[in-house]
Amino acid sequence: MATSDMAAPSWSARRALWIALAIAGVVAALDQASKWIVVAAIMRPPRVIEVTPFFNLVLTYNPGVSFGLLGGAAAWKPWALSALAIFVVAVLLRWLTRQPDPLLAVAIGLVSGGAIGNMIDRIHSGAVVDFLDFHFGGWHWWAFNLADSAITVGIVLLVFDGLFRPQSRSNSGGEEAKSKN
Repeated sequence: MATSDMAAPSWSARRALWIALAIAGVVAALDQASKWIVVAAIMRPPRVIEVTPFFNLVLTYNPGVSFGLLGGAAAWKPWALSALAIFVVAVLLRWLTRQPDPLLAVAIGLVSGGAIGNMIDRIHSGAVVDFLDFHFGGWHWWAFNLADSAITVGIVLLVFDGLFRPQSRSNSGGEEAKSKN
C-alpha cells in the first residue's frame, strides 16, 4: 500500500447523502418560512420597504427562471420547471453518491434545497416569490430570495471544487490501476 493511499479516510456515500439532504431540508424550510413572513406579514399591502440606502424589501412573483428568463404565463410552465428541478436534484444527488465529499455534500445540499424551495412556490402559486432588492445609483439587481442565494453559493462551491481542489477522488479507478503497475 502506497503512502498516498493512507491520506484521509474517505467519506461514505451514505454520510454525504444524508448531509446533503439535511442541508437541502433546512434551506427549503428557511426559504419557505422567509417567503411566508414576507408575503403574510411584512408585505400587507405589497409595497417597497427601504431597509438601507442600497437594499429594499419588495414583493415580486417570477413565473420564469433566473433573471426572469422564460417569463410569461403558461399553465404548463410551473410543472415543467418543477420537473426540471426534480431532475437536476436527482442528478446532483446521484453524482454525490459516486463522489462522496464533504464540500460536495454542502454544495449539492444548498443547490438542492434552493431548487426545492423555488419548486414549492411554482407548484403552490405558479411563480417564485422574490423579495430581496439590492440597488446602487438607480440600478437594481433582479429581486431574489433565500433559495436563489443558496443555489448561487452552492454553484460557487461546485465551481471552486472543480477548479481549485486537488483531484484525489477518482470515479473510474484509473489511479488505482496505475499504482498497481
